[in-house]
Amino acid sequence: QVQLVESGGGLVQAGGSLRLSCAASIRTFSRYSMAWFRQAPGKEREFVAAIGWSDGSTDYATSVKGRFTISRDNAKNTVYLQMNSLKPEDTAVYYCGATSGDYSGGYYLNPYGMDYWGKGTLVTVSS
Repeated sequence: QVQLVESGGGLVQAGGSLRLSCAASIRTFSRYSMAWFRQAPGKEREFVAAIGWSDGSTDYATSVKGRFTISRDNAKNTVYLQMNSLKPEDTAVYYCGATSGDYSGGYYLNPYGMDYWGKGTLVTVSS
C-alpha cells in the first residue's frame, strides 16, 4: 500500500523558513514525479512546485518562485520543499502528491492528475 507522509509544518513568523519533507513508501519512487500543492481555508488546492523523475526538471508557481525550492533524494524515497522568506499568504495545508508521469517543467500540474496523496501538513505564517 502506497503512503505519502508529510512532515515539517508548523508556525513561523513572516520572513522565516521551513523545510517540508514527504516520505513515500513507493517501491519505484525514482520513477515518479513528485509535487507539492497547498490549500488555504475556503480555497481550492493549488500547485506549488514539482520535480520530474527522469531528469529532475523543476518548476514553481509564480507566487513562490525564487523563495521555495523542491528537491528529492531517491535513496531515501523523500521529496523536500525548502520554503524561505515566508509570507502570511503562504499559510495553508501543504500536500505531497506523486504521479507516474514524467514532468519536464513549464506548466502547473493538475491535482486531479496525481496518483497518490499525503494527508498534509499545516504551515502557518504569522505577520
